[in-house]
Amino acid sequence: MRVDKFLWGVRYYKTRSIATEACKQGKVRVNEAVIKPSRDVHPGDKISIRKNQINYQIDVLDLPPSRVGAKLVNLYINDVTPKEEFDKLELLKYSRDYYRKKGTGRPTKKDRRELDDWFEGPEEEEKKKEE
Repeated sequence: MRVDKFLWGVRYYKTRSIATEACKQGKVRVNEAVIKPSRDVHPGDKISIRKNQINYQIDVLDLPPSRVGAKLVNLYINDVTPKEEFDKLELLKYSRDYYRKKGTGRPTKKDRRELDDWFEGPEEEEKKKEE
């Protein structure tokens, strides 16, 4: 079975064309070798996939007849991705700036309150607390 068809069949990619494109870009390796999308996969092969800044590592157990349901994926692959890869993803989530970029769009209510607090300064806040 072709590697792009296999990755689509075991639900690592949503469409086969996305899987093909990932292979062409060198994001998929079989037995540590960069491959073309037409490379055949056999049971016992080790596949490395770079997707969403995580290096997934899977072992091929069997070849599915076609695309399989999510519950049946474990019959065909064994996911041996190290836990550290998922920890890196957690760190990336916290390091990202979830807020919109500076200077784009109208300030939100939270932005306005922060600006008001900043313009008032600590002296103004102390006066309000005394009153």
